[in-house]
Amino acid sequence: MRYISAPWRAVYVRRAPSMKRCIFCEALKSRNDRVPAVLFRGRRNFVLLNRYPYTPGHLMIAPRRHVADFVEARPDERAELAELFQTALRVLRAAYAPHGFNAGMNLGPSAGAGVAGHYHLHVVPRWTGDANFMPLIGATKVFIEDLDTTYQRLRPLFDEERRRRERAGRAKRRAAAPSR
Repeated sequence: MRYISAPWRAVYVRRAPSMKRCIFCEALKSRNDRVPAVLFRGRRNFVLLNRYPYTPGHLMIAPRRHVADFVEARPDERAELAELFQTALRVLRAAYAPHGFNAGMNLGPSAGAGVAGHYHLHVVPRWTGDANFMPLIGATKVFIEDLDTTYQRLRPLFDEERRRRERAGRAKRRAAAPSR
């Protein structure tokens, strides 16, 4: 069996159980999306950057409702999460051209959930050779850009996705309207 080490996450993991407030609920309360790095607000879910990313573009999709387990998600929440996952893949491909993706949920503290009370889907762009010896030997993670740059790069693409959804919704409502 091979083990993959991620020592740069140690600071986050050590402090995660001591978090008093839910970072997702706090992000939703913010009036300025840039501060909590919220990229997109849907009706049932929202997208935000991970403050402790594995790679540039590492983002999360979380429900607006504070719920711990995906099993408790309502059908409309699950459907929108799937749509936002597709949107995230489209946006990340356009912005970064990754070679692949990791996506998943850590449900419960023993599964690695840093925020166990509010489920969320991680979407992590990956490139061939993106892991190297630096975190293991030098206790250093090398990133090509900071979170603010990532936000500036992705937010306009998510804004365009929002406008596309709004246009599609208007067209759908017009098509459904009764003819006179």
